[in-house]
Formats: sequence, C-alpha cells, structure tokens
Amino acid sequence: MNLRKLIFTNNACYKAGRTITVKGIMVHSTGANNPNLRRYVGPDDGLLGKNQYNNHWNQDKPDGRQVCVHGFIGKLADGSIATYQTLPWNHRGWHGASGSKGSVNDSHTSFEICEDGLTDKAYFNAIYKEATELCAYLCKEYNLDPMADGVIIGHYEGHKRGIASNHADPGHWFPKHGKSMDTFRAEVKRLLTATEPSKPPTPTEPKKLYRVQVGAYAVKANADAMLKRVKAAGFTDAFIKTE
Repeated sequence: MNLRKLIFTNNACYKAGRTITVKGIMVHSTGANNPNLRRYVGPDDGLLGKNQYNNHWNQDKPDGRQVCVHGFIGKLADGSIATYQTLPWNHRGWHGASGSKGSVNDSHTSFEICEDGLTDKAYFNAIYKEATELCAYLCKEYNLDPMADGVIIGHYEGHKRGIASNHADPGHWFPKHGKSMDTFRAEVKRLLTATEPSKPPTPTEPKKLYRVQVGAYAVKANADAMLKRVKAAGFTDAFIKTE
C-alpha cells in the first residue's frame, strides 16, 4: 500500500470537528470516468499533479455539496497507484448519507476508489489490491473483523441495510472483473492472517543427563574388562575416566 496524507482542512466536514467510534469501513467508488487523484485531492503536493479546474474536495463545499470521505485511491501524475488519507480515520465523515435505520456516517470510516471506464483490468487489479491492503491496515488499527456482519460494506450494501443513500457503488464495477464485496472481505481476511505474528515455541525444560558409575578399579585390566562387559550389554557410550 502506498499510503500518503493530505487532510482536507478546508472542507466544512473537517471544520465540524466531530468524531466517531470506528465500527466498520464503507467502500465507495466515484461514479465518474477519471482515475486521477488530482480530481479529488488537492492542492498538488508534487506527486498528484495540478488540477486545472481547481475542483478538488479540499474546499468548504466541493461542487456546492456537503461531502467528504476519509481517503481516496487512484492514480498519481506518474500513473502509479496511491492512497491518500483526507480526514482523520475516526472523524465523522460525510460520505454515505442515511437511510431508514440511521446513518453510516456515525459508525464507519470510508474511502473512494477513483473509477476509470470500468474496463481496464490492470487498473482494476491495482486499485483492488490497494483497497484490500488499506482495509487490512484499518482493521488492525481499530481491531475490526473483516468477516463480521456489517464491518466492511460497499455503499450499495449500506443502502440495503438502511443506513446509506441509494447508490450502486462499487457493486456495478467489481463483478465486471470477477470480484465482489464477498471476495473483497475474504482477501482482507487473508491479508490479516498472513501478517499475524507466529506463536513463539512452547518453552521446554533443559535436558538433564544422569550418569551411572559402575565401579572403580585399581588395576586397569579389571577396568578394561568391566568396560567391555558394559558395552556388550548395549551401553556403547560407556567410558573409563582416570582420577
């Protein structure tokens, strides 16, 4: 994961200053054919590239709307993939609106994936990998189980649960490349399992040796005869020690 930070301090959501207890993660995609981070994240930090229209979301009400997510995934100016954190993860974002059972904004942190034309397999694989790694990072940070009910959800799943507005993302995109939110959650779980530290070996008692002396002889010939008899009995590591 290529995680960077550019907090939207000019956005009205950030200025509201409210926080939440993070109980889950909502996955969004932008719904527009523009994979470039500079469309949404600004101003240019030298990696994003310049937004010639200056319509990024680091302003009071982007496009006249009260919107703000916690992060974006997309392309830098050089074409590489990156994640930008745009709000503190436990800030109350303005990303999912609400439904009949409340608002996902009160419980979930969030991020947007910048869509392209939805047909570029290489781009999809890159952002999918980046997004699963971001979720694994957040699950560790907030002790979340990615397979638990309602923890990692797409915007469309939030709507079905009655806690978000009626949007299709990212359910309209993932299946075009053989993926779903179920495969997404499973991959996050796999990443977490793969990075869990191995258990230390169980301590064992130090090995003890017990020596048995079978006799002491003043005449070496007698000692040699006893050693021969002991070895013949199977004690091949027997030996004579001279004092």
